[in-house]
Amino acid sequence: MIGDSDLNVAIEPMTEHDLLAVVEIEQESGLSPWGWDAYHKELQSPEEVIMLVARADSVGRAVAGFIVSRLIGPELHVYNVAVRAELRRRGVAARLLGAVLEWGQLNGADLAFLEVREGNRAAQNLYRDCGFQVTGRRRQYYAAPMEDALLMSVSLRSKP
Repeated sequence: MIGDSDLNVAIEPMTEHDLLAVVEIEQESGLSPWGWDAYHKELQSPEEVIMLVARADSVGRAVAGFIVSRLIGPELHVYNVAVRAELRRRGVAARLLGAVLEWGQLNGADLAFLEVREGNRAAQNLYRDCGFQVTGRRRQYYAAPMEDALLMSVSLRSKP
C-alpha cells in the first residue's frame, strides 16, 4: 500500500458540513459530477451507505479526501474516491478505501466492486495495490470525454 508516514490523517464519517469541500474535491478531480444535492441525499439515505472523509493536519484538519460506497446485499459498491491534488500519492485514498473495505467485510459483504476510467492508470494502480483485479469492461460508460470503464473487484471473504 502506498503511504506517507509524515502525513497525519484521520478517517471520519462524512457530515453535511463536509459537503462543500467534497464537491470542490470532486470538481478538481474530474469525477463524473454528483454535486451537493446527490451527496446530501446519500447522507440522508436509510440504506447501508458509508461516506467517509479524510482530514489531514497539513491542511488544517480540512477535508483532504472522501469516499462514498453502499452495501447492496453481499456486495459493497464503491462509487467515488477522490483526494485533493496536493495530497495525492501520499496514502490518503488507500486509507479511505481500506476503511470502507473493512466496514464492508464487517457488515457481511463478500465482494467489493468499482468502476474506473480505462485511462486513469493512477487510480487503477491504487486499486490493484488494495487487492482489486479487473473483472470486466463497461463500454462507453463515461461521458465528457467518452471512455470505457474497467470493472474491478476484490473478495472480502475472510481467509481461512
